[in-house]
Amino acid sequence: MTKHTRRRLPTVTIAITLLAAVAACGRGGQSDGSGSAQSKDAPRIAIVTRDFTNPYWAALRDGAMAEGKKLGVTVNVQAGQSETDSTGENAKLSALAGQNYNCFGVVPVNATNVITPLVPVAQKKIPILNLDTQIDPSASKQAGVSYASFIGSDNLTAGKQAGEALLKRMGGHGDVAILQGIAGEQNGINRQKGFSGAVAGKLKIVATQPADYDQAKAQTVTEAILKAHPGITGIFAANDSMGLGAAQAVKNAGLTGKVSIISVDGITAALQAVKAGTLSGTISQYPYAEGQMAVQACINLVKHKTVPNRIVSPTALIDSSNVDKAISSFPQPIEPFTNPLTTDGK
Repeated sequence: MTKHTRRRLPTVTIAITLLAAVAACGRGGQSDGSGSAQSKDAPRIAIVTRDFTNPYWAALRDGAMAEGKKLGVTVNVQAGQSETDSTGENAKLSALAGQNYNCFGVVPVNATNVITPLVPVAQKKIPILNLDTQIDPSASKQAGVSYASFIGSDNLTAGKQAGEALLKRMGGHGDVAILQGIAGEQNGINRQKGFSGAVAGKLKIVATQPADYDQAKAQTVTEAILKAHPGITGIFAANDSMGLGAAQAVKNAGLTGKVSIISVDGITAALQAVKAGTLSGTISQYPYAEGQMAVQACINLVKHKTVPNRIVSPTALIDSSNVDKAISSFPQPIEPFTNPLTTDGK
């Protein structure tokens, strides 16, 4: 990334973390900007993601709403009912598109599902942010939809980090299984590609199965894999929910400590599992920071300020060596990172 002022986002206490976890049970949220004086001309920001059952998306929501309250702008975050609920997500997006919002941030279920409901937004020349998961650029262009910026993690790098971590845990050799996310979903594809590249010629991938980013499905799939491939000593799960499901299956089989598991996201439950030793590590992606940056970018766009066309949020391997620091810092990154949207150094 180009050089910008580095900014340490404020540390959030464990008490706030627990409150955020409780909030994750809700179906949506709206910040009315009551944290500071709000002008009638202040931006009204709409953000739509997949669901709030997954703590990852709940954290993105919480970051966006907290930043909206801090900066005195209206932020409305909505979602579908599950990771695969494209119909529900599109319905929420269509409803918001007919209301008085002047910037949108969208996390798609897949590469194309949100394009059609975004057409009326694009026709009104309202800026749109593509958040976290890439929306198909050619299909978007054909529909007349463009994006002011992409804000999200580098999932190829996250997969590579996971592969390198599992290689180290497994001593550089052995059989490994991959738990995929939703078929055709770009984040999972990139994570698997990064992982496979990192372990090529060293670890033998003996099983690759989808589990839809779902913990219960991942447990069932892992139980079957362990029976079919009893020599497995490593598992890569494309998200933490699946990693936790895999960890339960490994525990039930009496293999905790014998099968290393690395997953992706850095949700609270995964951090606690790393501390407990049932999960070997997680690649933390900090969706809370993504939500904050989405609001910051929208404010800049409404003010006709330049926003980079791609903003990469930080990732970090969390294992036994730094998990206590990660827990105390959560949901913020454990280290400062370059944020091109801020220049005040705070």
